[in-house]
Amino acid sequence: MILGYNTNGLAHHDPFDAVEILSEIGYSAIALTIDHLTLTPFGNTYLATRQVDLLAKVLDEAKMRSVIETGARFLLNPRVKHEPTFVSPDAKGRDLRYEFMRHCIDTAQTLKSDCVSVWSGRLLDDVSEEVAMDRLVASLQPVLDYAAERDVTIGFEPEPGMFIDTMAKFDQLQQRIDASNFQLTIDIGHLHCQGETPIADYLRRYGDRIVNIHIEDMKAGVHEHLPFGDGEIDFPPIFQALKEIDYQGPVNVELSRHSHDGPNMAQKSYDFLKPLI
Repeated sequence: MILGYNTNGLAHHDPFDAVEILSEIGYSAIALTIDHLTLTPFGNTYLATRQVDLLAKVLDEAKMRSVIETGARFLLNPRVKHEPTFVSPDAKGRDLRYEFMRHCIDTAQTLKSDCVSVWSGRLLDDVSEEVAMDRLVASLQPVLDYAAERDVTIGFEPEPGMFIDTMAKFDQLQQRIDASNFQLTIDIGHLHCQGETPIADYLRRYGDRIVNIHIEDMKAGVHEHLPFGDGEIDFPPIFQALKEIDYQGPVNVELSRHSHDGPNMAQKSYDFLKPLI
């Protein structure tokens, strides 16, 4: 396994500066949250393509692996957080999410990223779980097909508050999807938040599907990403389990509410996690 850091915790930094800072600290991976000014699908197409090409070179020179993250808060809708999603009521909104995913997959292909990380979104209309699941599967299938054509893996993340929030819900979803590139992003804090413990047992159970890990501290029942030591999670058994399953992917710190102190938090997180690896 290797340590990485999510740029949603360096939101005030240019992505090239983020790579430099994280590389200097010792990180070997970066989770790139596509957002305004960071690999954005909007604006000058030539400049956006140029940014991706240059970043591919910079990552190669820094010997850093990458993951593409799709959780920008207000990129697709400036008024409603995270919308539209795979389960949005409006078909045009779901189409916009698909076009965004195409951009993310193309970017991942150029950067040779480990995966594109996604989640379901919140269910905003009053429909049955069966209807919502049908909608989600129908939205995901063309994304998976497009990614498969480009040899890109999709890492699906259960997220508190969203339609697919627990590992049990993920199990239901994966039973409906027949695609070898449909894999799992697992968030350590989310498991603790929702009482899916012992966390190490879940890592062993899903070890053959995990392609991306988010990590932070957290308290039970409260979905708030905390710096290490500010929550309740016991981390040594988690890393022991990752060693047992021979996890070779990135473990990406996600502190999206700490960009105001990004470089300092990146250093403190590295100092906490490095001895565990």
